[in-house]
Amino acid sequence: MSYLLALDQGTSSSRSIVFDAAGRVVSMAQREFRQIFPQPGWVEHDPVEIWSTQLATAREALAAARIDARAIAGVGITNQRETTVIWERASGRPIHNAIVWQDRRTEPICRQLRESGLATTVAERTGLVIDAYFSGTKIRWLLDHVPAAREAARRGELAFGTIDSWLAWQLTGGRLHVTDVSNASRTMLYDIRRGCWDDELLAALDVPVSLLPEVLASSHRFGETDTTLLGAALPIGGIAGDQQAALFGQACFEAGMAKNTYGTGCFMLMHTGSRFEPSCNGLVATAAAQPGDAKQYALEGSVFIGGAVVQWLRDGLRAIEKSSDVEALAASVPDSGGVVFVPAFTGLGAPYWQPDARGTITGLSRGSTVAHVARAALESIAFQSAALLAAMGRDAGAPITELRVDGGACANDLLMQFQADLLGIPVVRPKVIETTALGAAYLAGLACGVYRSTDELSGLWLVDRRFVPTMSRDRAQALIQGWERAVRQAIAA
Repeated sequence: MSYLLALDQGTSSSRSIVFDAAGRVVSMAQREFRQIFPQPGWVEHDPVEIWSTQLATAREALAAARIDARAIAGVGITNQRETTVIWERASGRPIHNAIVWQDRRTEPICRQLRESGLATTVAERTGLVIDAYFSGTKIRWLLDHVPAAREAARRGELAFGTIDSWLAWQLTGGRLHVTDVSNASRTMLYDIRRGCWDDELLAALDVPVSLLPEVLASSHRFGETDTTLLGAALPIGGIAGDQQAALFGQACFEAGMAKNTYGTGCFMLMHTGSRFEPSCNGLVATAAAQPGDAKQYALEGSVFIGGAVVQWLRDGLRAIEKSSDVEALAASVPDSGGVVFVPAFTGLGAPYWQPDARGTITGLSRGSTVAHVARAALESIAFQSAALLAAMGRDAGAPITELRVDGGACANDLLMQFQADLLGIPVVRPKVIETTALGAAYLAGLACGVYRSTDELSGLWLVDRRFVPTMSRDRAQALIQGWERAVRQAIAA
């Protein structure tokens, strides 16, 4: 039997999962790593720690699977997107900590770009809005602030990559400096219509093209891992940013199919086929995972704080001991008691795009308890996702009939039922909720001959539970209106 190894490098942990050819989890290993907060609004990771935890989990997952490494037909990489690493080509040493996608330090650069009139160009070529979320301004900041970095970059001595590129470099001993179209499309430097780095945007951000990786399809024979790392030279056959990988793992291969991933943030994507059009409703257009030569696109909305609000309840408020306790605490009250929580800890993402908004809790009374705050925190994840789906429906010009869900928080039945109630459509949870890793495995499997086509992959997707709306639409609309009032207060704060 053939097996596939997925390296799932996320915002708070590195995981590795071995899947069999039927898409079933055989073994899994996970390690958290440090979150570094140098000052308010700044978020960093240590790239060396990311690599060491990822390699350790890959070895642990292979050991737990009790299979010979040569039984692995292919390796897929999926990663936290936009997080930016620059390293020395000669030594492989990072010149600075990675700047994480959540980091807001480059907002002044973004403001300058907007004021220079680049917003339309960025939207038309990259599908994105000008925001500190994306990699381009992070590269600019590193070149501007790390001593001698810009000069070294101009001499061709440095390499930039999102985390997929960093891992591919490490896995191959520096032989591969590559990325895929889905990750390239998140840099704000890549023209997703023409499929190439954009000279005008590179010039606007003063980024030398010599820094950049080669861009390839998401399913591709990229190269092989060093034999010494995992016990055999394993082919790297799939690379995709985590959200595009999840869309692929959810078997959303056709226009109009949508998924929402509930992780540290929430990320909703709708496949739009071969059609690329900038959003008119606060979303971004992006490259979907590309299994072949044909370009594929998606609409995306990103919520910066999703499951991270539960981490805040645990670590900041100390309302719960572990994240899984939140469902029982929230379910101990029938509703939020009028409390509305807008977790704009790092600004608000789509469809609002308000970088200066700050976290706000409204509707508190003497009767409010920590359980009401916990319930409001959970509900905030669903409210933000509902705003994304509404914007997506307006862009698509047609209603979305069901939402496929994945990510850690989709195991929370209370949250999934509330999500279905707000949306008024079924929310469908698959049997395998590790769809980000599964998508990377599927992409590798296509490149390495385990699967023949996406039709074969569609047949492997199985439903665990459908959450059907039970709330009246009038009640749902009243709740959504209350949420929007609280958002306006957070923006005004």
